[in-house]
Amino acid sequence: MWESVARQAKPLRTKRPVGSPPAVEVGAEMRLVTKAVPQLELNPVARSSPLVKPAVPPLAPLGRRERLKLSRGRKEIEARLDLHGMTQGRAHRALSAFLHRAHSEGLTFVLIITGKGKVGSESERGVLRRQVPQWLSQPEFRGLIVGFEEAHVGHGGAGALYVRIRRSRMP
Repeated sequence: MWESVARQAKPLRTKRPVGSPPAVEVGAEMRLVTKAVPQLELNPVARSSPLVKPAVPPLAPLGRRERLKLSRGRKEIEARLDLHGMTQGRAHRALSAFLHRAHSEGLTFVLIITGKGKVGSESERGVLRRQVPQWLSQPEFRGLIVGFEEAHVGHGGAGALYVRIRRSRMP
């Protein structure tokens, strides 16, 4: 009785599963056809390291204690960059040069002053205030900085950013 039921049963899936190779009929028998996949040889460094580091390090927020020490003046801000009155292009070049210099000098915390922008109906007001955090999030700068946050009111509030510089690696 079971044989009779099994012969009449039709499979639920008519499509082949995603992971299986296509079947090609040859004569009376079915043979699986597989593509030859070349084996990629990993370099010895990549093979020995189980965890591959990302090319661009992620950003991390400043710690609560660090932020408090900066805002209260217990931790020194080692350099300042004021971008007031600069165009976007000039500000980007100045920011890049400043961060590269701070990184090479081994500084830890710097302050970038963008200004709050004027309140008005024009959408172009406060451009640097919006742009600088976006620039700092790009891969271009993530190798230089650990993270950034809005500064305390005493250092400029919404118009300034605390930036923690990444330590340079000694070869």
